[in-house]
Amino acid sequence: MVTTKKIQISVVGSSEPDNELLPVAREVGRVIAAQGAVLICGGLGGMMEAAARGAKENGGLTVGILPNYDKHSANPFTDVTIPTGLGHARNILVVASGDIVVALPGSHGTGSEVAIALKLGKPVIGVRAWRDTGGVKYVDSAEELERELLLCF
Repeated sequence: MVTTKKIQISVVGSSEPDNELLPVAREVGRVIAAQGAVLICGGLGGMMEAAARGAKENGGLTVGILPNYDKHSANPFTDVTIPTGLGHARNILVVASGDIVVALPGSHGTGSEVAIALKLGKPVIGVRAWRDTGGVKYVDSAEELERELLLCF
């Protein structure tokens, strides 16, 4: 049986975001699920949990690549957990697993993921973040993200 592989979209962002940004991350997850793509993230809380929640609410499949060995530490909206024990080095796996990387606001960890994605030649779309980072396509809303994703497919 031949199957068509689904697009995989990695979502990166702060594990400790400002609460007003969580609805944005949730909408990002919904958009990804609406496209029929698999959402890949770091599997923990904050932006990752909000995006995974949005994807699950829209019938999507979610994968969490954890920094630790405890699969139970994954957020409750993660379908597939991959415990790595790699700490921050798991960031490479998160971005390498995506065909596209969606970058939400974050700090140094998210910045490292954006840099790795660009180094790997992945399309990176910054949602309300990373506007002045060379190589990142900036969008201000989930609607704009949806249009950009359609151009990537």
